[in-house]
Amino acid sequence: MAKPAEDNGPTKQEGLSREEARSVQKRRRLRAAVVYEIIRTEGEGELARSWTALWWSGLAAGISIGFSVLSQAMLAAFMGDRPGADIIADMGYAVGFLIVILSRQQLFTENTLTAVLPVISRRRLMWVGVLLRLWGIVLAANLVGCFLVALFLAFSGALTPDIVKAVVKISEHLMENSVGEMFVKGIVSGWLIAALVWMLPSAEGTEIFVISLITYLIALGGFTHVIAGSVEAFYMFLTGHESLLRVVFVFFIPTLLGNVAGGTILFAVLSYAQVREELDER
Repeated sequence: MAKPAEDNGPTKQEGLSREEARSVQKRRRLRAAVVYEIIRTEGEGELARSWTALWWSGLAAGISIGFSVLSQAMLAAFMGDRPGADIIADMGYAVGFLIVILSRQQLFTENTLTAVLPVISRRRLMWVGVLLRLWGIVLAANLVGCFLVALFLAFSGALTPDIVKAVVKISEHLMENSVGEMFVKGIVSGWLIAALVWMLPSAEGTEIFVISLITYLIALGGFTHVIAGSVEAFYMFLTGHESLLRVVFVFFIPTLLGNVAGGTILFAVLSYAQVREELDER
């Protein structure tokens, strides 16, 4: 009985030239385990960075994310009362995230996935301490950057009255949420940011589109983001619209917990679960 012909790869089996076969290989989607390894490797690099490097990168991210609020307010001021003004203005929310992610700056919510995967895979208590060190430095630096942006928005006098009015409206909309709404919407936002991090390794050449789409969804849905939202909350405090207690206990803590729950407890754990068997086989 004749033996079946051996499979000599896509060129012979599919009748493709070698150039076409190489093109197929390049266009294949990355397996989940490959994406996991890319993000885990990046996370290990972040966990190993010095506190000064983390601090300055986190501070830059906090300032950069302020452009999400400013761009959104500028578009809202330009659109005025035109139909669909809010839908178009929400596109500006992506600007700060584009600057942060493409500039490789340290954003707390991004680290809820990237830096968590190495800790999950190592399963050692000491790495939890390393993770908390990273989170603490980056979160503090992000908040300082956000506060500086809020100071600029409130007291620089550089904004037109229409833009100031738009900043107030955007910030008031955030602070209208209850504690429960801040938390639940924070879960969705945390999940979306973690999904964005997971998608980027496969988004070669389309990073701008992917970042813009996911962050636009956050703005469109009114979901709460602890860093971008801090610019708005600090602004409301500095201008006397909100008390510090409300900023901390109504916005910051519930949103922080929601973002961590969505990005770490849900997305990171589930992402690890789907590749665990493949990793254990190696």
